[in-house]
Parts: sequence; C-alpha cells; structure tokens
Amino acid sequence: MAYSYDDQNIFAKILRGEIPNKTVMESDHTLAFEDIRPQAPVHVLVIPKGPYVTYDHFAGEASEAEIADFHRTVAAVCRKMGVTADDGPGCRFISNAGEDGVQEVPHFHLHILGGRRLGRMLQKAE
Repeated sequence: MAYSYDDQNIFAKILRGEIPNKTVMESDHTLAFEDIRPQAPVHVLVIPKGPYVTYDHFAGEASEAEIADFHRTVAAVCRKMGVTADDGPGCRFISNAGEDGVQEVPHFHLHILGGRRLGRMLQKAE
C-alpha cells in the first residue's frame, strides 16, 4: 500500500517548530510531548520525526535506527513519567490508524496514558 503523507498536519508543524509543544523528551528520530487534551494524569504523545502515517507504515518503512530510537524513547518516557509496569503502576499504549481506528492526525503517534486506573479499552461491539 502506498501511504500519502500530509506535511501540513499538526504534528508535522510541531516538528518544524511552527506550533509550540510541551516537550517531554526528544532524540535524533523521535519527539515526545504532552497531549493538549489529556485523557489521564499522564498523557504523552510519542511521534517519529519521519513522515509516517500509521504504525504499520512506520514499522514497514522506517529505518532500523528510527525504529530502535522510537521504541527506546517510549521506554525512557515511561520511566520518566513513572508509569512502567516493573516499578510503577503501568500504563496503556494506543495508536489509532485510519478511519475505522478513528485516527485524527495523519502522522503516526503513540499515546502513553497512565497515572490512574484505566477502564476497559473497548466494549463488545453490538
């Protein structure tokens, strides 16, 4: 599948410095920042700096360096925010993709949510 990246999406603008953000952590290939509409006490978005639309797009086309950097940054953010499962209360990771996944911004992003007990992720479809 060919992915079409929109370089005018809000995360692309954040990466270019056109829109401010509350940076939690930044590395060579990854940016993590606070969500502007937090759904939990800890709600951090982690995005690759490359033009990837969805997680499967990123996983299939990003370089090994980008993939490793992204996942190492996710782990570091969890430690920094105190939501690891080994020495903290745990968290939830969410990445929406496409229309059925209710993806709002067409740039791959991973939500890290924690800081309180979270309810069930999905209810049974009717």
